[in-house]
Amino acid sequence: MAQTHTLPPLPYGYDALEPIISKQIMELHHQKHHQTYINNLNAALSAQASATQTNDVPTLISLQQKIKFNGGGHINHSLFWKNLTPPGTPGNELGGAAPALREAINSRWGSQDAFTKAFNTELLGIQGSGWGWLISKGGPKGRLEITTTKDQDPVASGDVPIFGVDMWEHAYYLQYLNNKAGYIEGIWKIINWAEAEKRYTAGVENLLKL
Repeated sequence: MAQTHTLPPLPYGYDALEPIISKQIMELHHQKHHQTYINNLNAALSAQASATQTNDVPTLISLQQKIKFNGGGHINHSLFWKNLTPPGTPGNELGGAAPALREAINSRWGSQDAFTKAFNTELLGIQGSGWGWLISKGGPKGRLEITTTKDQDPVASGDVPIFGVDMWEHAYYLQYLNNKAGYIEGIWKIINWAEAEKRYTAGVENLLKL
């Protein structure tokens, strides 16, 4: 019997990110969307275990996309919840909460404002559904880069996802409608820079331990 993944609890209340992200969106996003990725991942992994036992290679091949998509959705959302924090909390200030990361950002882009503009440009350039990420190449304290991933593809193995921004419509549409720029502007007010600093300096723990 394959072990199953479960929905991680949010590190704050469903209404804690208001007014940037509404309670309604957070409940739907966490309880429905993230839970669906987990349900589908568990089903695919169970089918994979059965197909492995019977050496059913065609089925194993057909399951790879389901595992990639739903496993990526589980990984990305598990990271996303933790890289957000209620507005006005101590972890919300880049300067005080992330000295090493702030220095690296300023070294790479010249200023926090220049970095924010570059990141926003990447987010607004995503066609269809996807994610925008600040990553550390090759491990902690690596070269910082802004990158995007399509659909639910996770950050490449070996690179550290410092923080990600979900650009699927389900992350913002009920509140912002087609105003992607408004959603992006708001996100900066709830980034958990303390968590970003931890990931930059020490990497990311295995979020999907069973």
